[in-house]
Amino acid sequence: MKKISDKLFWVVALALGAVFVSQQLSANNGIDAKQAQAMMQQGALLLDVRQPEEFSAIHAPNAQLIPLGELPARMQEISAYKDKPVVVICRSGRRSAKAVELLKEAGYSKVSNIAGGIQGWESDGLEVVRM
Repeated sequence: MKKISDKLFWVVALALGAVFVSQQLSANNGIDAKQAQAMMQQGALLLDVRQPEEFSAIHAPNAQLIPLGELPARMQEISAYKDKPVVVICRSGRRSAKAVELLKEAGYSKVSNIAGGIQGWESDGLEVVRM
């Protein structure tokens, strides 16, 4: 019985580890802030999926705020970008990676995650708005 429980423990531990690694990779996957800025200069939408208080504290210029939890219900607000570039930003890149998945599932074809989020944006020396 002990051997079965030991094996089960390791199977569960490996599965949870794989999920964690996958989340980390998807949070880090994406374009950098300077690439995102260049896309915006070509007309891409910058979508910020953080909470309003986070957005108020610091955000990239011209970003449109739709918190991740509200995104499914508010996608019609950005429907004009269904076939246009959309770059998604959050604090570090994790929530924006989830938003990218939601947008792709909804048929948005040109969606990118900003790796490093607003932290990466600011550390790259790009302009930020503070309130």
